[in-house]
Amino acid sequence: MAEESWEKREDTQGFRLNPSAPSFSFNPSASAFVPGGKVAPSSTSAPADGNKAEEKPAQAVKLVIKPDPAKNDTKTAEAESEEVAEKVTKKMEEAKLADEPKPVTPAPEPEEEEEEGPEVNVDDSELDPREHLNVVFIGHVDAGKSTLGGQILFLTGMVDDRTIQKYEKEAKDKNRESWYMAYIMDTNEEERAKGKTVEVGRAHFSTEKKRYTVLDAPGHKNYVPNMIHGASQADVGILVIAARIGEFETGFERGGQTREHAQLAKTLGVTKLIIAVNKMDDPSVHWDKKRFDEIIAKTTPFLKSCGYNPKTDISFVPVSALQGTNIRDKLSAEVCEWYEGQSLFQTLDSLPPADRNSNAPFRMPIIDKYKDGGTVVMGKSEAGLIRVGQGLCVMPNKSKVKVTTIWQDEAEVVAARPGENLRIRLSGVDEEQVLPGFVLCSRKSLVPVVNHFEAQLVILELLEHKSIFSAGYSAVLHIHSIVEECEVTKIVAVIDPKTKEKKKAKFATSGSMIICRVSVRQAVCLEKFGDYPQLGRFTLRDEGRTIAIGKVVKLPSPKES
Repeated sequence: MAEESWEKREDTQGFRLNPSAPSFSFNPSASAFVPGGKVAPSSTSAPADGNKAEEKPAQAVKLVIKPDPAKNDTKTAEAESEEVAEKVTKKMEEAKLADEPKPVTPAPEPEEEEEEGPEVNVDDSELDPREHLNVVFIGHVDAGKSTLGGQILFLTGMVDDRTIQKYEKEAKDKNRESWYMAYIMDTNEEERAKGKTVEVGRAHFSTEKKRYTVLDAPGHKNYVPNMIHGASQADVGILVIAARIGEFETGFERGGQTREHAQLAKTLGVTKLIIAVNKMDDPSVHWDKKRFDEIIAKTTPFLKSCGYNPKTDISFVPVSALQGTNIRDKLSAEVCEWYEGQSLFQTLDSLPPADRNSNAPFRMPIIDKYKDGGTVVMGKSEAGLIRVGQGLCVMPNKSKVKVTTIWQDEAEVVAARPGENLRIRLSGVDEEQVLPGFVLCSRKSLVPVVNHFEAQLVILELLEHKSIFSAGYSAVLHIHSIVEECEVTKIVAVIDPKTKEKKKAKFATSGSMIICRVSVRQAVCLEKFGDYPQLGRFTLRDEGRTIAIGKVVKLPSPKES
């Protein structure tokens, strides 16, 4: 009969150890010990000729500890046995773990940045006391918008005489002598060659009372989306109308950009409109009062229909952009004896302060971004204060960021009020993670991110081949810095323009005011118009034409979105 395993064999003889024996020493080159009396074959036991060794039955293993009379160990026999067993077991476990895949240790969670405080403490001494306004020049192509913008910069010392002389020479060489002032605003070759603004030009000037940023929006119908982009950042609009015989009629009749620009300006939040009646010095006009009054009489009813109050929201100013007449200095009686009103600068300075909430949670739609020692985002702050060191959030990806640098126009500042054009350097987010249309906002009050919403819509003029507005109608949505395809999913009600009574309907036509539900393909950041007007007003365009203007009145609950 085979000898029993030493693990199962009873120790009837009272096995004893010599306490004077040397401690057990493990040989790492020996065969691995296997409980149960089995011995694993040694890795060094293979024959030299490379042939596979013949497997033999494992032999029983006996543990023999020889005494060493020369060494006197004070450990007890029981402790010595436990030590031997622990060393053997540990070695076996190490060999087993070496063959197993090592578990991946999860990366530690990043530490949360300190949350934004309940309010941003900003000392008034850190802020410019003068109000800032974005002024957008809108109107039909060739009305003189860029020329007027260039003249303003020249009169305020933002452009010197040498630069003007350079532009005069360039314009003359291209047989465009009257365009030299426009070259200040139209900086790329396409604009200069065609005499048409393509991009939104941007420049700064200031008076003793206020600071202004000039936004020169394109007038050509092909660049209306660029005009929308410029007007969405504006506080005040200067609608430039050419008084020259034939030009006013071309721009104001159906299909001209004067009407569409005025409608868009109101929709995009331009609450004050100054109508600069330009080219009053033209030989066909020569500062004629009748021509000036005729333009007022024809444009006022239309501007009133757009939502402007003729008594409080509209001002008419006769000017000559090319000559710089009645822009900075008031028009003299020698040039025009009948006009007793203010100059363009005086009209701008006399506008009431814009309605802005410095105590609201911070909101800034991002219009552009780039990399410069970190991620730099650009936009116009619509609500709340901001300062260096403040913790904010980029939506919709919920990236927590920290403000490291703020530029207001071209100057570096430590804090800024709402209504400012800002460049903000952020830490905590990569430039690739930020896109135009995202919103930089307070951490404690995140901007909603939705893929559908309810809106009040005014339908302007539908396309001839799409004259019915109903569920399934597709268009392009323009809201703050977002351009996104959308679809009307339901007509909730049609509103009677006189009684404001709501009636159920399945479709609407041109001129209707409705409540409808709109869905977008990609989730977007927006607000209800009543909370943040600039993030809640929008336009719908179809095939290059503005078909409707609207405002967000209801957002889905967090669960629905």
